[in-house]
Amino acid sequence: MRDRAFSGSAYLLGTLATAVATALALPVLLVPAAARRWAGPHRRRAGRLLGVPADGRPVGRRALAWALAHVAVGFPFGLAALLCLGNILVAVVAVPLWWAFPADERPTLFSFFDVHVGDWTTALAGGFAQLAVLGAAAWWALPPLARLHARMCLAVLAPSARERLTERVDVLTRSRVGVVDAHGAELQRIERDLHDGTQARLVTIAMQVGLARESLADDPDAVATLLRQAHETVEEAMAELRTVLQTIYPPILADRGLDGALAALAARSSVPLHVELADLGTLPAAVESVAYYVIAEALTNVTKHAAATRATLRVGRTGGVLSIGISDDGRGGADETRGTGLGGIRRRVAALDGEVRIDSPPGGPTTLEVRVPCAQ
Repeated sequence: MRDRAFSGSAYLLGTLATAVATALALPVLLVPAAARRWAGPHRRRAGRLLGVPADGRPVGRRALAWALAHVAVGFPFGLAALLCLGNILVAVVAVPLWWAFPADERPTLFSFFDVHVGDWTTALAGGFAQLAVLGAAAWWALPPLARLHARMCLAVLAPSARERLTERVDVLTRSRVGVVDAHGAELQRIERDLHDGTQARLVTIAMQVGLARESLADDPDAVATLLRQAHETVEEAMAELRTVLQTIYPPILADRGLDGALAALAARSSVPLHVELADLGTLPAAVESVAYYVIAEALTNVTKHAAATRATLRVGRTGGVLSIGISDDGRGGADETRGTGLGGIRRRVAALDGEVRIDSPPGGPTTLEVRVPCAQ
């Protein structure tokens, strides 16, 4: 409750300042691009107060409507908070220092009622009464006002059904392009691995067996050597083929399921890993594969780049959504542009219409959150 009162008061004081700034900047905000840039942070600020997501870019005309509503509503709400908190501060400062003022200049503690203060009894009683009344107002009235203003912001800036559909189509279009590119790159990698690795070894085996057949009558010792080499090459080819197949769909998922695969990853992790695994039920194979890839890649990043001493993995399911959370106490500063595998994680998750959020300030900690639809 105390945190709510503090956050509501701070929100309204910030609202007053931004309402004044918005009123002064209204001519500039007539430009749609400027209105969007100004409204976006305030929309996210309102979302944080209400605990709801407020992503996306406001439309220009909605941003301008918000600016007018923000001035009309935010100014009186913020002024009420300023008067309430300001008078509390005046009472806190004036009561202990009441004696220091000249008799004809001593402050009036009940400023709204103009109560004359002539002795310590009146000063103390009036001061504590003012603190009680204004404290109750700050405790009970300011948080609802802050939430009302935040809901107004989100309501005015909320996109229409058509705008949400347009934004959704744009997201799916970008996701499809990323999936197609990732699929092409994956096929090229598999073809290269098979051509340069497995196929080359099969050619070597064919040559060794051919030489052994030609030498069968003339040099039996050479045949034995060639057959031994061919056998070794077969084993190497099989190992390489298994490696290629594991990148397509890890066999451990088919053998042990996602629970067993994650237990194996945790056992192999060089960074102490605490695993919180809920009952996931039956998951589609594609979701299991993406989840395994995401977790394996994230743990690899923790080991190679984070310099962490411990990490936590949380996997749960709420309805038709699989949620994955990986955090570590490393140095932070994770950057998708530096080839740490985060781009690959985002592309694979986007292929299933999922979401990826990364919070990695310099100095840490780093938190990776992934949500993937998993309805059958």
